[in-house]
Amino acid sequence: MTVHFPFQNSYSALPDSFFARVAPTPVAAPRLIKLNRPLAVQLGLDPDLLETPEGAEILAGKTVPAGADPIAMAYAGHQFGHFVPQLGDGRAILLGEVIDKDGVRRDIQLKGSGPTPFSRRGDGRAALGPVLREYVVSEAMHALGIPTTRSLAAVVTGEHVIRETALPGAVLTRVAASHIRVGTFQFFAVRRDTDAIRRLADHVITRHYPDLLHAERPYHALLAAIVARQAELVARWLLVGFIHGVMNTDNTSISGETIDYGPCAFMDSYDPAQVFSSIDEMGRYAYANQPRIGLWNLTRLAECLLPLFSDEQEKAVAEAQDILGAFAETFSNAYQAGLRRKVGLFTERDGDEALIQDLLDAMAKNQADFTLTFRKLGDAAVDPAAGDARAQFLDPASFDEWAKRWRERIALEPQSATERQATMHAVNPMFIPRNHRVEAVIQAAVNNDDYAPFEELVKVLAKPYEEQPDYAAYADPPLPDQRVLQTFCGT
Repeated sequence: MTVHFPFQNSYSALPDSFFARVAPTPVAAPRLIKLNRPLAVQLGLDPDLLETPEGAEILAGKTVPAGADPIAMAYAGHQFGHFVPQLGDGRAILLGEVIDKDGVRRDIQLKGSGPTPFSRRGDGRAALGPVLREYVVSEAMHALGIPTTRSLAAVVTGEHVIRETALPGAVLTRVAASHIRVGTFQFFAVRRDTDAIRRLADHVITRHYPDLLHAERPYHALLAAIVARQAELVARWLLVGFIHGVMNTDNTSISGETIDYGPCAFMDSYDPAQVFSSIDEMGRYAYANQPRIGLWNLTRLAECLLPLFSDEQEKAVAEAQDILGAFAETFSNAYQAGLRRKVGLFTERDGDEALIQDLLDAMAKNQADFTLTFRKLGDAAVDPAAGDARAQFLDPASFDEWAKRWRERIALEPQSATERQATMHAVNPMFIPRNHRVEAVIQAAVNNDDYAPFEELVKVLAKPYEEQPDYAAYADPPLPDQRVLQTFCGT
């Protein structure tokens, strides 16, 4: 039997200006190192066939499956605030789209599959390290319940790529609701191609927001829907201590998914100014800046849509500003509601925001571990003597002062201590992809061709809210000599 992909290709049916048709570049000796079998089944694919040599060739781009219409998508983007009028898929090729078991259209894309017309002198390839990082972190985000692109497979190519040194080459098969970005709209806006902007907006509405098809003002409604999704997404990032690292407009998905896991990281000690990305020298994409940057990116999208709002520039701008004005409230509502759940509050009362902010301030001052403080606070809700949350603070007395006020607050609610703990544990993960763990699995794979640490980490992160006593060490913060201070883009 041959591997069958039930492809549909709605994006490649758009005008030629939206993409370049290009086939993946064959590789020497593809070898499958990881297949996401549950995701394959969800996509209507046969995981047993994907694990054959024929399947590995498809997942590496050596063989193009029947029904595929390979394309590299065109887009522009603001990169660290500087506009680049043409970017596009420089090392990624969209094979096609499938309808999954839930009736959702999903892109299947090969990342690291060779040069395209958008490669800008790059080799179009990916090194093994960034492929493993994206696999680990994107699947961890999915398990945490955060909208994200998914990883279907990782394949080593049998070839080396040259970066600072020679590294094993690899290809990631990425799955997304779509790969349309704010930068896709910018590509046509900078060319003043209003017809293409309208065509793209209509495509996005049909694909991602079909309930807006009959809206009185569909393009206004589209912007409002994207603003809401992005505001809620960024709130969810902050609630788990995630730092995207490179929130360029070409990395901002129209569907509201987290996309492009380059120099991303999860915080260990809580620090609102935390930056990991080696290329973010000014802290533009620091942890606490992410809401502001999210709105900035959406403002760039709004600028693209202005010609669809009104022929009168001032009227169009005013309408767009009104829609963008909803971002702050939507974000704040999602973020504050999430924080209340994290500290075990079932109701909303005056003073709650200040109480929670005081905890965050004390955590920052005391270098408390973000993930473990909230997780262990759930245990303290049952047993006031449980000291694991307290132990996260350099000055435990600062936690004691806050905890006294917290206990007075939760005493005003009728829920039992065990009910509160269960609710808190359901939103406060025990396990996150800690940077030192991710680096360790990358080094084992790159240096020793050893994927056992990678497999185990993926297994643990698939159940982030469960205790998993056999893997308790995966919850530990890094020792001083294990700390990862910088992450890299990997392009």
